[in-house]
Amino acid sequence: MLINAVVIILILCVWMMVAGSIAPDLVILGQSLAAWSVLITVVGGVYLYRQLLTFLRARAHPPESQPTKSTGPFSSIELERYARHVVMREIGGTGQKRLKDAKVLVVGAGGLGAPALQYLAAAGVGTIGVIDDDTVENANLQRQVIHTEEGIGTHKVFSAKAQMLAQNPHIEVKPYNRRLDEEIAEELIADYDLILEGSDNFETRYLVNKIAVVQQKPMVSGALSQWEGQISVFDPARKGPCYQCIFPEKPADGLAPSCAEAGVFAPLPGVIGTMMAGEAMKLILKTGATLTGSMLIYDAHFGVIRQIRLNKRTDCPICSEQT
Repeated sequence: MLINAVVIILILCVWMMVAGSIAPDLVILGQSLAAWSVLITVVGGVYLYRQLLTFLRARAHPPESQPTKSTGPFSSIELERYARHVVMREIGGTGQKRLKDAKVLVVGAGGLGAPALQYLAAAGVGTIGVIDDDTVENANLQRQVIHTEEGIGTHKVFSAKAQMLAQNPHIEVKPYNRRLDEEIAEELIADYDLILEGSDNFETRYLVNKIAVVQQKPMVSGALSQWEGQISVFDPARKGPCYQCIFPEKPADGLAPSCAEAGVFAPLPGVIGTMMAGEAMKLILKTGATLTGSMLIYDAHFGVIRQIRLNKRTDCPICSEQT
C-alpha cells in the first residue's frame, strides 16, 4: 500500500511539473521548476528504495512451496514415481495401493536382504521391517550393495534404513537391531503380512518357518553358495510345502559352508535377492505365478536356470496338519 501511495504522489508531481511548464500561474511552489524537480527526485528515490527492499526481502525469505496436492491415497509425486507400475494392466492404481498398504519383514540385511530391501523400498511397499544384529564390514561391500564405505562399523539395519529412505521417503522403515530369536519371533512376525528370509543360518530359517506356518503367512526364502543361488516360496496355507518339508534337518557341519568360508560371486546375491522382492510383490499384488511349491536354482557360473517341483511331506512336524 505504501508503494502504491508513493507511485501516485510521483505521478502527481510529474503532472504538476508538466502543468506548471504549460501554465506557470497554476504552479503552487513558485514560478521555477527547480522545486518540482527536487520533489520528484526525492519521491522517486523513496520509491526505488522501497522496491529494492522488497526485492532483497524476497531473496532472503523465499515464499514457502505449496504442499503437494494429494490425489486419493497418493501424492502427485508418488503417482509420478510409480507411473510405470500404474500403467501396467496387472498392477494399476489398485495394485500400487496394495503395495503401499503392505507390511513386509526382511530377515537379514546382508547379501540377499540388501537388494530385496532396495527394490521393496523403490517399488513403494509401505511398511518394511528389517531385523539383523550385524554391523557393516569392509568385506560386505563386495556384494551387499545397500551399504557404503561410510557405513562401515554401523549397524546394518540403520545403514539399510538410511539408504532406503534416501531412495524413497514415502515409505516407513522399521529397523530391529537384534537377532531374531524365540523371545520376539512370534510377536514380530504377527505384525507383518509376509516374510523374506535371507539369513545365513539354519536356526533362524527353521524358526521363521515355524512361526510363519502357525500364523499362515508366506515365507519367501533364498540361499547362496559360491556360484549357485536358490529361491522358493514356502506357503502351506496355500497347499505348498514348508521349509522343513524340504530340509527336515540341518546339514552336518562342513556340508553347508558360510559365504565367508566358501566365497560368493558378487552379482549372485543381487540376482536372488531381487527375485525374492519380485516374489513378495506378486504375493501382495495377487498376480502371476509364484514359486510356491517349486524351487528355482540359478547357476551363475554356467548361466543355467533350473526349476524343480517341491512336495509337501505328510509327516512334517511343522506343517502336516496345516490345511
